[in-house]
Amino acid sequence: MTFKPAKWPRKLRSQEWFGGTSKDAIYHRSWMKNQGLPADLLDGRPVIGICNTWSELTPCNAHLRDLAEKVKFGVYEAGGFPVEFPVFSPAESSLRPTAMMYRNLCAMDVEEAIRGMSMDGVVLLAGCDKTTPALLMGAASVDLPSIVVSGGPMLNGHFRGERVGSGTHLWKFSEAVRAGEMTAEEFVEAEASMSRSPGSCNTMGTASTMASMAEALGMALSGNAAIPAVDSRRRVMAHLTGRRIVDMVKDDLKPSDVMTKQAFENAIRTNAAIGGSTNAVIHLLAMAGRLEGVDLTLDDWDRLGRDVPTIVNLMPSGKYLMEEFFYAGGLPVVIKRLAEAGLLHKDALTVSGGSMWDEVKHVKNWNEDVILPVEKALTQSGGIAVLRGNLAPGGAVIKPSAATPELMQHTGRAVVFEDIDDYKARINDDDLDIDETCVMVLKNCGPRGYPGMAEVGNMGLPPKILKKGITDMVRISDARMSGTAFGTVVLHTSPEAAVGGPLAVVRDGDIIELDVAGRRIHLDITDEELASRMAAWSAETSGANPRPASGYAMLYHDRVMGADTGADFDFLVGHRGNAVGKEAH
Repeated sequence: MTFKPAKWPRKLRSQEWFGGTSKDAIYHRSWMKNQGLPADLLDGRPVIGICNTWSELTPCNAHLRDLAEKVKFGVYEAGGFPVEFPVFSPAESSLRPTAMMYRNLCAMDVEEAIRGMSMDGVVLLAGCDKTTPALLMGAASVDLPSIVVSGGPMLNGHFRGERVGSGTHLWKFSEAVRAGEMTAEEFVEAEASMSRSPGSCNTMGTASTMASMAEALGMALSGNAAIPAVDSRRRVMAHLTGRRIVDMVKDDLKPSDVMTKQAFENAIRTNAAIGGSTNAVIHLLAMAGRLEGVDLTLDDWDRLGRDVPTIVNLMPSGKYLMEEFFYAGGLPVVIKRLAEAGLLHKDALTVSGGSMWDEVKHVKNWNEDVILPVEKALTQSGGIAVLRGNLAPGGAVIKPSAATPELMQHTGRAVVFEDIDDYKARINDDDLDIDETCVMVLKNCGPRGYPGMAEVGNMGLPPKILKKGITDMVRISDARMSGTAFGTVVLHTSPEAAVGGPLAVVRDGDIIELDVAGRRIHLDITDEELASRMAAWSAETSGANPRPASGYAMLYHDRVMGADTGADFDFLVGHRGNAVGKEAH
């Protein structure tokens, strides 16, 4: 930790808008005053943007207006001037074809709003899966002092005496209906128990994972990740964050100071310990790509995570939910455990101005059935396993803590679905030539192929398999899966099928070998046969969606990069800074 605070007082960026007596300064101040603002709010004190992804169409974030008000209290108390602004809000639960397609759009919105408007620092209000990475990507590219406040998880679900995890039980109940073990009426009845309070998923899904990643990166105050959305302490966190961002502006403490390679290594190891979502791989790669000097790759995920035990006993890997995780002590306990085991860079800087170790060294674990001792870990080798081979030369990922141990080394006959429509048309057919030893293969669901890389990789099993009592099979695709999902599911296969990756030429009956311990995924055909198939492949006959004719969909199709590098747009990689633009009038 080598950060040196800037000199204070000094002229801030916002004074390029509000300082002086020029025509332009008077223009900017006079319009701001139509909101009933006293003149001294524009006197040179820190102007703090509150970047809000609130939307009633993003249920996870529908309570963020309340948190924004608490942030404002803190900003005013610390001597700053808060200004709230909206940005695009990609809703995981409702946005089609997939929220992932719009993560980059949100990041563009955030970046341009921060750079183009009169602010000196920004509080990032996030919650739903894609909002946290999008806001951090945009803020990193501008590099003004920035800090995250998460919306927090919803309360536990309960149905007929069973603890219900949002998302996780949706998949479980859906499979139970298809297996004839649950009626459609019971499924509908369970609906009301799944999401019974404001907040994001109460499992260790992508939303909770990314809140944890923000904290592990040092970009949120300690304890931010797990506080339930409806707990009064969530409002206290927002209030304290409002205070803290003012001092960050005075010190000029920026994302580039905090989000170092060491910080990303801490986050990867934390993800392994919490049994975090595979989606974190793509999002952290994209975030790192926005920073100068942070070279993060898929291999870092495998190198750093494979020997870290998964000690958080939460769905989908375990049995508890985020509410219990918070009561047990939350992410600070996990970070302390990692630090004590020598698996963390203890001196990594955080937005508090102190080191990561300083933030967690005094915390206690209040429930060792929720945050487990290492010797009782869910798996001793957690993290995200990165697989390579002739089927995925650019890499593919699997989450061992959510997979079936007996399937982690498996050889089976491929049953191929050319796209999601092909899968939906055939999966319920009792005449489908498939058994539990087969490997289900789904193509054309990657960043370009879907488009947007939807969460369809955890394909539901055929009913005739489910009726045998089988609940898991090996599944391979270029898609993603929800962080709330589970199973022996190989994801993010790169290059994707839609650009002619080897996945595109897999045929029914091919033999596929999966060896997670050996980090291998192999299509059992000769090199000559593979080369011949790939030479004969064409995009026009591949089954992938055709190139969109116009609009954002065309931009996405043309400029999105592969999952192995974070699926950002090629023209957004890198750092563009916070220089003040030319006057508008």
